[in-house]
Amino acid sequence: MAEWIEACAADDIDEEDVIRFDHAGRTFAIYRSPDDEYFATDGLCTHEKVHLADGLVMDDVIECPKHNGRFNYKTGQALRAPVCVNLKTYPVKVEAGKVLIQLD
Repeated sequence: MAEWIEACAADDIDEEDVIRFDHAGRTFAIYRSPDDEYFATDGLCTHEKVHLADGLVMDDVIECPKHNGRFNYKTGQALRAPVCVNLKTYPVKVEAGKVLIQLD
């Protein structure tokens, strides 16, 4: 059954940035878009399992720090080689200044 997990405070993430969130042995990336919306994906690149939170966020794209593969963090779509497997995305909501992600 899906449950909502508190990942961070909304103010912990600057606009157009990403932070790492670890929970139950898994790593996630939590993003704040330039439009002040929040998103979540798996935290490791699908190419070589590098932490995406160390990457560069540009608009709605996260660039992996190792080989510069890119994903749309809103949809998880792989955008540029060497990545070809999409990222898993997770529902996000903000309540009382906290960012929560829904995990299954």
